[in-house]
Amino acid sequence: MSDWDVIRDFTAPMFGLVDSQADMDKLYAHLFTSPEGQKVLADLRSRTIEQPSWFPGEDASHGFAREGQNSIVRMIEERIKRART
Repeated sequence: MSDWDVIRDFTAPMFGLVDSQADMDKLYAHLFTSPEGQKVLADLRSRTIEQPSWFPGEDASHGFAREGQNSIVRMIEERIKRART
């Protein structure tokens, strides 16, 4: 499979070409279990989940926004886990 095939397969959901959640989970797993994808996911995790969501004295909205960022990384990890089962 060429790099262009991977891009086409990954963008398929944007154009309604992926029929199910399981198909989308497989796309996430394919992307983020490659060596490059693992590095990207580790970087995202270190910038979000592994950092404090809120510090005393900050506005609560900062914590809510940070948790929104964290939820994206958790969603990616959950999709990978579902694709493997």
